[in-house]
Amino acid sequence: MYTKKIYFSGGDFHELQEVFRSLPGVMDTCTGYINGEGETDFESVSSGSTRAYMGVEVTFNPKKTDLSQLMDVLFAVVNPYVPDGQGKARGEQYRAGVFYTSGEDEPQVQLHLNFIANRGKPSAVAEGGLTLNDPNSNPKLARHCHVLAEPLRSFHEAEAEHQHYLECHLEEETFIDFAKFRDCLGF
Repeated sequence: MYTKKIYFSGGDFHELQEVFRSLPGVMDTCTGYINGEGETDFESVSSGSTRAYMGVEVTFNPKKTDLSQLMDVLFAVVNPYVPDGQGKARGEQYRAGVFYTSGEDEPQVQLHLNFIANRGKPSAVAEGGLTLNDPNSNPKLARHCHVLAEPLRSFHEAEAEHQHYLECHLEEETFIDFAKFRDCLGF
């Protein structure tokens, strides 16, 4: 069976793994450290010394799901307008990102992120067709997309205790409301 891989970061990598592990078309997930320099283990990445991102490798069947659908799910749980993390997971190592291994994925990733970067609040239109508070005309009102999009340089699998962590620790407090998430997806 033909599969593809994509790598996502944004917030706690345990939560990202739980989000993607049961999606239709996703064959496997693995937590790990993306594009790090030097030693890559939980302690060194958590400290920020390796410049790695905590993320998840998603192996999927492109005949059952596509990259755009996976990115839709990512940005349903990760706010692309927040720099450096989500919830309690703060720091550059928790920054939102999409890391691709194939040059054919780059245009789709860039198109998706361009859409996210340019979607703003709709302009307020007053009577007579006068536009008020147009977010496209005032940079202070426009939102800035903080998502990295770059080729994967390296991926180091996280230690065994970080694989499928939330499946084994059901009592763990999470930023993502998984019951609501599953309801939205119809699981």
